[in-house]
Amino acid sequence: MKKSLLSLLGPGLLFAGAAIGVSHLVQSTRAGADFGFGLLWALLIVHIFKYPFFQFGPRYATATGETLLDGYKKLGKGVLITYFILNFATMFTIQAAVTIVTASLASNLFGLTHDLVIWSVIIMFISIVLLGIGKYKLLDNLMKYIIAILTVSTVIAVCIALFKTEKGFSYQQIIPSGTAQVTFLIAFLGWMPAPLDISIWHSLWSVEKDKTTFEKIKPKQAIFDFNIGYIGALSLGVCFVMLGALVMYQSGESFSSKGTIFASQLINLYTKNLGEFSAVFIGIAAFTTMFSTTITTLDASPRAMEKSSSLLFSKKMKLGYWFWLVLLTLGTYIILHYFLTDMIFLVRIATVLSFLTAPFYAILNYILITGKHTPEKYRPKLGLRILSFTGIVFLIGFSIWFLLSL
Repeated sequence: MKKSLLSLLGPGLLFAGAAIGVSHLVQSTRAGADFGFGLLWALLIVHIFKYPFFQFGPRYATATGETLLDGYKKLGKGVLITYFILNFATMFTIQAAVTIVTASLASNLFGLTHDLVIWSVIIMFISIVLLGIGKYKLLDNLMKYIIAILTVSTVIAVCIALFKTEKGFSYQQIIPSGTAQVTFLIAFLGWMPAPLDISIWHSLWSVEKDKTTFEKIKPKQAIFDFNIGYIGALSLGVCFVMLGALVMYQSGESFSSKGTIFASQLINLYTKNLGEFSAVFIGIAAFTTMFSTTITTLDASPRAMEKSSSLLFSKKMKLGYWFWLVLLTLGTYIILHYFLTDMIFLVRIATVLSFLTAPFYAILNYILITGKHTPEKYRPKLGLRILSFTGIVFLIGFSIWFLLSL
């Protein structure tokens, strides 16, 4: 059966759905508002240097029929144990960060209550119900429409902002200095376009996609699907930096750390350019984008923990998907209950942790895809190997720079 282009797209758009969230709506917009166009270099270079390690997820999965977690175990049980500990240590903060932004947008859009903990509980409950009903197929189908809505609305907003602005902007690139600026830069890089452990999620989705199709997806097809999602994430990242720069840079206004106020400021970025009539439409687009990120991460982390625990422990001790889903939900609620007052601080913790753990995933993915566990014909060529090595140096170097600047 001949596949259509649309049917081949799936894990790549799930990657985009997970990526286009806090990193774009929050971090990229703040980068533009605080630095103008000065951090475009950081946006572009992090996409270049992270690219190989994200791509290795679907490449390995389609070449071997296994997830990256299966590969990590082949590299040594200690490697998988390290991943298990790291993922357990970070998944609650990551989920809390994306859920609180979603809750802020829901409160701004729907009203009802300004209690963001209540909104977070509602959003997670709805997500759990949808995951129970639709599972992978729901995510696969939903993402195609969500990404299209956000892309169209964002590009229109940026185009109008370009035509309406009367400001003069410098395109000189900026190297942040001082602890606060360096911390923001590392946080910006940490989730741009996404944390590197999403490569593991991508491999899980690729294996799951294979189960729902009539034909085995080939590595070239999987990489094509990934490239579409990756280019989309990069393009929208540039758009959000431009939007923040065109509307808020040198305006005297800065983003609030309070969730509900931040959500209002974010929606105003669009309505200032598209008009007040667009507030509801843009609010829905932003909310659905963050909701997609919330439900995607809520699915992916338990899926990864289930897989890794099944590889590490005996069948009698196997901890299933629903165990991890409930545990993640409870842990997220506890974090939000105690750290709700400063949304930006919560996001910063999650993003910095993601950046500091990025070298671990980069090195493992490179070793796995270039080693004996990957069929030789599917291993990366010299150019991608050089880019991978350079990317590892970049990630380690920036991590050391950040730690020394504290």
